[in-house]
Amino acid sequence: MATITFDTYKFIQKLKDSGLAEKQAQAILETIQEAHAAADLVTKQDMTTALAETKLDIIKWVAGMLLAQSAVIAALVKLL
Repeated sequence: MATITFDTYKFIQKLKDSGLAEKQAQAILETIQEAHAAADLVTKQDMTTALAETKLDIIKWVAGMLLAQSAVIAALVKLL
């Protein structure tokens, strides 16, 4: 996962320079930090698990189609 560098002091200074009180600027910063920390980021482990589950589903589907095809071929051979 990439790391993003964020200068919190500079952020608060910009908010203060635009007319916000320091308390308000600090509250906005804390809200952004909480949202970032709580973000549901996808990890490599999540992707590996999802890929394994998808692979298993594909294998099951292909095996089922193979059995269905075999049944159809057997029925056609019996009819001929």
